[in-house]
Amino acid sequence: MKKTYIIAEIGNTHEGSLGLAKQFIKAAADCGVDAVKFQTHIFEAESLASAPNPSYFKDETRKQYFERTAFNLEQYKAMKEYAEKECNVDFFSSPFSIEAVDFLMEVGVSTFKIPSGEVSNIPLLEHIAKTGKKVILSSGMSSWEELDAAVEVFKGKNELIVLQCTSEYPCKPENAGLNVMLEIKERYGVEVGFSDHTLGIGVPLTAVVMGATLVEKHFTLSKLMYGSDAKNSTEPDEFKQLVDNIRAAELAMQCTIDKNEKVKSLGDMKYVFEKSIVSSKELPAGHTITAEDLAYKKPGDGIPAREYKNIIGKVVKTTIPANEKIEYSQLQ
Repeated sequence: MKKTYIIAEIGNTHEGSLGLAKQFIKAAADCGVDAVKFQTHIFEAESLASAPNPSYFKDETRKQYFERTAFNLEQYKAMKEYAEKECNVDFFSSPFSIEAVDFLMEVGVSTFKIPSGEVSNIPLLEHIAKTGKKVILSSGMSSWEELDAAVEVFKGKNELIVLQCTSEYPCKPENAGLNVMLEIKERYGVEVGFSDHTLGIGVPLTAVVMGATLVEKHFTLSKLMYGSDAKNSTEPDEFKQLVDNIRAAELAMQCTIDKNEKVKSLGDMKYVFEKSIVSSKELPAGHTITAEDLAYKKPGDGIPAREYKNIIGKVVKTTIPANEKIEYSQLQ
């Protein structure tokens, strides 16, 4: 079984602080993730000034937020170096414009994660395809027709993983659409994963059991932090639980046991918990045993309870006291 690739989505929750961004990277790495992901917004390249703000931008405009939290090229390179060399995790970012793709190429990323809102932006996808880089394609806002067109851009050109995603924050478990993840795999013949917006760890863990080879989940140092993502993100303790549970699930699914061989190692447990056949009352010599003469009690070192039919009809050779394990040597 292929190891699940786990991404901590940091986005812009770092508030434009390089020091805080590095804290995020270190905390995510300590959880055991494989990669950290950011978002690269160049406002003038992706939005008109008249574009409406999302409802969660209450204290500032989207333009103000993106410009305030933006990093320059040297800062991006510093984050990438810190992630890869000091924390041993992959580093990449989601571009929201062609200019952002070119910027990230200068940073030197190995992978492009395409956010759900850019799936229908075919010029952007074609520009990414030309880089030859690995592509992770999210699908949270896409119809099948739109996703068909997006996948076609990359097939035969880029290593491609398509993620099932539902762009709701938070997403209810019943809206996660894990069935769609399986449909994507069958429809396109590609690796599939799950970009999770639910609360808790149950749904992404289920996705892994169902065949996801990649899981992405929003990560924060605290749900109380400022920004649109923090309150719906996962804090380090819970994120580590997710990683640990995914690794345990992988181990359980890939390891096999021989049931009969395993039972041989459970002798002590069988002795303590299984039942032996005992006399329910005193059984005199010459008595023919009936079902009413038998009881089944711990420990399990006598005649196993499953063999009771072999005892019924036997004749007692010497008197057996009540509440005593019956032995075959006492019968004829």
